[in-house]
Amino acid sequence: MLNKKIAYSGLILLLALLWSINASAARGLPDFTDLVGEASPSVVNISTTQTVQQRSRQGGFPPGQQIPDIFRHFFEEFEEQQPQQPRQRQRQSLGSGFIISEDGYLLTNNHVVENAEEIIVRLSDRRELVAELIGSDPSTDLALLKIDAEGLPVARLGDSDQLRVGEWVLAIGSPFGFEHSVTAGIVSAKGRALPNETYVPFIQTDVAINPGNSGGPLFNLDGEVIGINSQIYTRSGGFMGLSFAIPMQVAMQVAEQLRENGRVSRGWLGVVIQEVNRDLAESFGLDRPQGALIANVDPDGPAAAGGIQTGDIILEVEGVDIETSSDLPPAVGKLTPGKQGQFVILRNGKRQELQVAVGERPENPSISGRSANDEPASAGRLGLQVEPLPVALKERWSLEAGVQVVSVAPESPAAMAGIRRGDVLVSLAGRPVETPRQLAELAADLPAGQSLAVRLIRQGNPLFVALRIIE
Repeated sequence: MLNKKIAYSGLILLLALLWSINASAARGLPDFTDLVGEASPSVVNISTTQTVQQRSRQGGFPPGQQIPDIFRHFFEEFEEQQPQQPRQRQRQSLGSGFIISEDGYLLTNNHVVENAEEIIVRLSDRRELVAELIGSDPSTDLALLKIDAEGLPVARLGDSDQLRVGEWVLAIGSPFGFEHSVTAGIVSAKGRALPNETYVPFIQTDVAINPGNSGGPLFNLDGEVIGINSQIYTRSGGFMGLSFAIPMQVAMQVAEQLRENGRVSRGWLGVVIQEVNRDLAESFGLDRPQGALIANVDPDGPAAAGGIQTGDIILEVEGVDIETSSDLPPAVGKLTPGKQGQFVILRNGKRQELQVAVGERPENPSISGRSANDEPASAGRLGLQVEPLPVALKERWSLEAGVQVVSVAPESPAAMAGIRRGDVLVSLAGRPVETPRQLAELAADLPAGQSLAVRLIRQGNPLFVALRIIE
C-alpha cells in the first residue's frame, strides 16, 4: 500500500513538473494579440492607378481565349502580318503604409506610388480617401503622402538603432490585397547592404513579407514602428525567409525633409569606393580588412577639395566606424551639405584626420601623356604584356596616365590578382604608371612575397586589386 502511495505521489510530481515546463515555455513566447489590437488602426492599405501603353495586334482570338492547336499556326502567321496598334490600359497596384500624424501624413515605399495618377488610401474603418504625394526619395525607396482627415490613429515610432538581432518583430500589411494581415518573426541581421541600395542599412528579418506588404510597418514588442517593410529576396516571386526593412531612423530623417522641402538633400563626397579584402588590407598596412578604399576621386568634388586622395582608406566618419565600404554612403549621406565632417583615413600606412565639407548629392553623380615612340613592353615578373594608353581611351575615361593590358600569362601573379586583358593599369604599389617601360622598371624592383596594391580602370570603372609576387 505504501509503495502505491509513493508511486502515486511520484506521478503527481512528474505531471506537475511537466506542466511547469510547458507553462514556462508558453510564457517564453510572445503574445501579439494586444499589440495587434493597438497598432492595427494606424496601418492603411494603398492602391494606385496608372495608365500604361500596350502594344496590340489586330485580328486573332480575343485576349485570354485559348487558340485550338489546329488553328494556332494560322493565327500566329496572321498576327505577324498585322500592324501593331498602341492602346492604353489602366494598371493597378497594391501596397501598405502607416499614419505618422493625426492630420493625415503617411509613410510608404516610393515603388508603391511611383508614377501613380491616383492614390487611394483605405483606412481601418473602411473609409477611402484620395492621397496627395508630398514627396518621394527613390534613393531610400520612401514616399510621404497626405490625406485630408483629422484625429487619425497614429503609429508609435521607435528607435531602430536600439534594435537587437534575435529580437521578435511583427509586420502588418496587405499581402496580395489581404488587408491587415499579421506575420511575425525575428531580426536576422542589421545593417545589410543590398545591390543598388546605397543609403539604407537594411534590417533583415524572417517575417513573412509578400507583394502588398511593401510600405507597411515593422513593429517591436512594445508596439513601436522600427522599420518599413520594403524588399524580399526571392527566386519564386514569394516569401523565402529573407525580408528587408528600412530602419525607422533613416525613414524619419527622409520624411522630415520631404515634409519641409518636398525633396531630400544628402551629403556627397564625389568618390568611387570599393571593399577592402584580406590581400588589399595587407598591401595597405592594415591588420584586418576594414574601411572604404577610395578607387577614384572627382577632381572637382568635395572629397578632392577636402584633401582625400585616391588610395586613401576611410576608417571613420564623425566618430562612426566604417567597417565595410557599404557603411560609407549612409554615413556621408547623413551629413548636412556644406558643413564639415571629421574623417579618419589611412594613407601610406598612417592614420590621419581630415576636415571635409561634403557637398550636396547631384541628380546624376559622376566621376568626372604618352610618347609617340613608346613601344609595348613586358613586365615579366607580373606576367603582363602592356602597351601605351590609346589617346581615345585616355580622353574617354579622363585619364592622366596609365598603360593598357594586352595579355595576361596564365597562373601569373597578374592572373592570380584578377587583372584582365583590356584593363588600364594606373598605379603599382602607390607609384603612378605612365609608360610600359616604366612599369617594367617598377616590376623589376618589387619585393617578393608581399601584397602590393594595383590600381586599374576596367571599362571606365576604377578599382584596386592586390598582387603578390612569389619567387
